[in-house]
Amino acid sequence: MTYDAVPLVPRSVLFGNPERMAPAVSPDGTRLGFVAPHEGVLNVWVGPLDDLSATRPVTFDRGRGVRTFLFCHDDSTVLYLQDRDGDENWRLSTLDLESGEQRLVTPQDGVQAQILAHNRWHPRRVVVALNDRDPRWHDVWELDLATGGFERREQNPGYAGWLVDSELRVRGGESMTPEAGAIIHLRDLDTGEDRSWRQVGPDDVAGESVVGFPRSGGSLVLLSSRDANATRLLRVDLASGAETVLASDDRYDVGSAVLDPETLEPQAALVAKQRLTWDYLDEHLRAEVEPLRERLRGEVGIDRRERSGRYWLVTDAPSDGAVHYSLLDRSTGDLRLLFSHQPALEDYVLAPMEPFSLTARDGLPLEGYVTFPPGAEHSVLPAVLVVHGGPWVRDSWGFVPEVQWLANRGYAVVQVNYRGSTGYGKAFTNAGDKQWGRAMHDDLVDTVEHVVAQGWVDRARVGVYGGSYGGYAALAAAAFTPDMFRCAVDLCGPSNLLTLLASVPEYWKPQMAFMHAKVGHPDDERDLLWAASPLSRVDDIRIPVLVGQGANDPRVKQAEAEQIVAALRGKGLPCDYLLFADEGHGLARPENRERFCAASEVFLAENLGGRHEGAAGVGSGLSQDQSG
Repeated sequence: MTYDAVPLVPRSVLFGNPERMAPAVSPDGTRLGFVAPHEGVLNVWVGPLDDLSATRPVTFDRGRGVRTFLFCHDDSTVLYLQDRDGDENWRLSTLDLESGEQRLVTPQDGVQAQILAHNRWHPRRVVVALNDRDPRWHDVWELDLATGGFERREQNPGYAGWLVDSELRVRGGESMTPEAGAIIHLRDLDTGEDRSWRQVGPDDVAGESVVGFPRSGGSLVLLSSRDANATRLLRVDLASGAETVLASDDRYDVGSAVLDPETLEPQAALVAKQRLTWDYLDEHLRAEVEPLRERLRGEVGIDRRERSGRYWLVTDAPSDGAVHYSLLDRSTGDLRLLFSHQPALEDYVLAPMEPFSLTARDGLPLEGYVTFPPGAEHSVLPAVLVVHGGPWVRDSWGFVPEVQWLANRGYAVVQVNYRGSTGYGKAFTNAGDKQWGRAMHDDLVDTVEHVVAQGWVDRARVGVYGGSYGGYAALAAAAFTPDMFRCAVDLCGPSNLLTLLASVPEYWKPQMAFMHAKVGHPDDERDLLWAASPLSRVDDIRIPVLVGQGANDPRVKQAEAEQIVAALRGKGLPCDYLLFADEGHGLARPENRERFCAASEVFLAENLGGRHEGAAGVGSGLSQDQSG
């Protein structure tokens, strides 16, 4: 099939509601739950494990939907979290599956709830963090599912995060230091007092986290880059402090551990290289997982929360197709497909994500992915550089709706894990310190030069697209290297680093030393921050810019979009602006995602020459003065 004959994948298929997603098996193995639309809004559905057709909605939201839920181990309760129009003040609700009764546990305005712990050993208790007393600090609360009681257990002494073990005991917490390091505090279970247990320097703070406390007692499992470049998986003896390295890689960070659901002992370490790798610590787990990985074609995930161990929920996530969810019955070896997240994708030709690597101008090795339009020659194509947010995360191989959308429209889609991204060791992450708009941006430019040199991309037709930090990078590309790019699309990206740092949510403030170390300090490095702000170079922007913003964004406030749009329009420079009154940091409502993508694909087609589905719906339902 030639590229011209490849049908357009409708935006409604890529960015509308999934048919079903986020499945879970109840701990007692009798029920299946998932998130699916009910009257056009995502809600939780529950039904018998052996009869998908008998599932019914159990929540009935009519706004932004319910996307996260948890089956409790009392076998009759579901927990779920919701915010209001993207404000990220998550409110906790319970649902009784027998009676249908729902209860809003944390109804307070401006308060954020977090679920800290719930497990099979204490089925009627849930440990929750709540910043109701002081918006900067989350205290520890306990919810009793049997009585409905909800009480404060501990007041926060200055922890950015809490440690809780499988007995639901608070075991300490993590505090940040003024030097942008951290201190892990552990509790003496005899005295109840917390003591400083482990000092973490600024270079290691991004790679240090407690995984958990094995049930056998006397040790904890830790991810740490101390005394190494890449994060390793360690077991630490709490009495002696002796460390045992369980898994490591010379270049790549161990990103997470797979724990035995009964003992909480680590059984495998997961390392995201260009593809995900499994480093097994338990040969029994290897014998069961590897046949699944050989049988399925995408990245494989295992959910083992069903208590008897009979059923595993298996995820198969390819880069060029829908995510499939199956149920493995370990007693028979039968793997039964439950559903895919979007069956309509099966009707279209999608494109595989292909890894590539390059060397930055200063010698730093970089890795990324390119996705070519299906059926097109890999030669002199228009391209979109898609920059990931964070920036302290990374792009990984897998299904990404935006990537498939842009490839289907005719663009070579280029992604790179620039310095500052995580996963490649602390030297790589820390090489991005205070390099916003500098070496981090140079990595993006070097990547474009690389894909042009391979003959894949037409240098004269390259756009840049991103959200959050990626939105900042798009604005920076327009301001700092306008001759490299033909157009830029920014969703909720900061335009002025000084105003960004001055307006963070209150619950971020305990970690501001980290932000200052990574981005810059407004007291001592004001000039550095201003020079790295796209707003400072608005006179240099010569390419069309499209800006999208959620009005309720708590991280990147609306003013970040308003000031760059006002400056561009004041100088008569081309700028389209879409403001979504009912969104926060990113777009959750499918109608808003589709409208933004409709505007974006028309904008990109006008500037780069790709295909588009049309502009139906652009601007509808939005607040005033949103395009110009």
